[in-house]
Amino acid sequence: VQLQASGGGLVQAGGSLRLSCAASGRTFSSITMGWFRRAPGKEREFVAAVSWRGASTYYTDSVKGRFTISRDNAKNTVYLQMNSLKPEDTAVYYCAASTIAMTRDESDYNYWGQGTQVTVSS
Repeated sequence: VQLQASGGGLVQAGGSLRLSCAASGRTFSSITMGWFRRAPGKEREFVAAVSWRGASTYYTDSVKGRFTISRDNAKNTVYLQMNSLKPEDTAVYYCAASTIAMTRDESDYNYWGQGTQVTVSS
């Protein structure tokens, strides 16, 4: 699976961004899709995941109620809608794909996009 993330940028605190991740190379609809992020000086962390049908989602506590993950299997694309952004959301965001259902474990994700920078100013 090849993944291409886009949609990052600079936004003020309280603003919104939508990240997209286009997938190609195998049956997109049969895999779990996730978003991770790496903030400056920190390890990469799980943000959200969506099941292969899109019926189940899973979020890290710090983004619950602000971020929404979704997917469009017809377009082979997964999205991360980010609202009420905070400076602590500043990070490089990565999309990833896993054959394991609804996992937040980074080691379960076999395929990774190149990352897109999100910067939230205060």
